[in-house]
Amino acid sequence: MRYVVKQNDEGLMIKDILKRRMGFSTRLIRSLKRDGGVFLNDVDSRLNLTVSGGDIIKVEFPEERSGFEPQEIPIEIAYEDEDLMIINKQPGIVVHPTKGHPHSTIANGLTWLMQNRNEFFKIRFVNRLDMDTSGLLVVAKNAFTQESFQKQMKNNLTRKKYIAVVDGLMTSENGVIDLPIGIADENTVGRIVKPDGYPSVTKYDVKAYLPNGKTLVELTLETGRTHQIRVHMSHIGHPVTGDSLYGHVQPELIERQALHSHFLGFRHPRTDEWIEVRGEIPEDINRLIQNYY
Repeated sequence: MRYVVKQNDEGLMIKDILKRRMGFSTRLIRSLKRDGGVFLNDVDSRLNLTVSGGDIIKVEFPEERSGFEPQEIPIEIAYEDEDLMIINKQPGIVVHPTKGHPHSTIANGLTWLMQNRNEFFKIRFVNRLDMDTSGLLVVAKNAFTQESFQKQMKNNLTRKKYIAVVDGLMTSENGVIDLPIGIADENTVGRIVKPDGYPSVTKYDVKAYLPNGKTLVELTLETGRTHQIRVHMSHIGHPVTGDSLYGHVQPELIERQALHSHFLGFRHPRTDEWIEVRGEIPEDINRLIQNYY
């Protein structure tokens, strides 16, 4: 990353420019102070040096690698540049290795992809999707991008939209579900609406009433709680079709919950440009909605 010092920046130190002008967090600045990678007019420099108008500050991110085993797993890229990659994740696959799923994850597939492209970066997942939820998954290629994205999400500056097929015909064509969500039981992964839960807001907009007694709905997340859409829709009596945890399985229609993250809008961490990315709806949900959308 590069920054040309302006006249009104004169007298500031490099660390001030990093924080105030380039958006680096205090934690990242400490890391740069320790590990280096900051240059003033192409000279490796200390962060307490004072700058002058016209000076060029350059930050070089260190080369980092993750230790995941490479496995040939399809990766559909919806957007990519030098700072981030956005994947249109397929259903039925875990994002990163866990005790229950140590292999065959998106992280393993990404490692294989990088190996074959002869490029490497530390895999930093900015958001998460359940194993059986498909759609847009953000991977930051450096710590600055990860922190910037997380800050945007925390401050509700990103736009996240999902497409879902839910059971029953919804009576209201649009609305807001503003109900707190918390852990149902310490021994389960399930969540429920509960008074002492975390604030959770989901907006919905009906797109079509399907002939099989289902509703096609677009959902916009104002918050990002675990299982938020699935919990909210089940609570109002319209669980996501095929949801084994909050509804009931319907293998004759679809072999997972019919939920897909199809739209993401955000400010690019480096350029501040507004970016919109769309993830193509997978075949199993398209079959379910019979090409209505």
